[in-house]
Amino acid sequence: MTQLHAQPYDISANGFYFEAAAEYAKKAKALRNDYGNPVEEFEIQFIDGESIDCELAAAIALNQANFARYFEIVEEWDDSEKLEVALAVGECGYQFDIDTMPSDFDIEIHHVDSMRELAEQFVDEGLFGEIPERLQYYLDYDAIARDLAVDYSEANIAGSRVIYRCG
Repeated sequence: MTQLHAQPYDISANGFYFEAAAEYAKKAKALRNDYGNPVEEFEIQFIDGESIDCELAAAIALNQANFARYFEIVEEWDDSEKLEVALAVGECGYQFDIDTMPSDFDIEIHHVDSMRELAEQFVDEGLFGEIPERLQYYLDYDAIARDLAVDYSEANIAGSRVIYRCG
């Protein structure tokens, strides 16, 4: 279960933990500061949950306006969709709004540990054309990897190393 914390900007009020939008609404409505006034503005903080959900919260700049949608996303999307949005918004500069879907972004993700591994994968897949096996031993995969680094970037998201390219 994902747990968030609503930290009031009003320093004379105490925040609260919540695990659903309805729970937030109930607690926020009842919250009063030390002077008996209602508290209206909160910083929303990720407290507990899956690593990929934490990465997604950071990427979308979790706040009062989007946390309800965030709770929906945590339940609806699989980890690969969350990863795609976290990279697109957090690394590539795409915008996130409540209608955002993973398919909205032009991003290419490869689950490899290094640029060299990506270069080897591209050669194996025939991306550079048909290369006879006897010549593959003479390829400079490190040079190919350096060339790929012009268009591709590396990231560590939720403990998983990926290489991606923004469209």
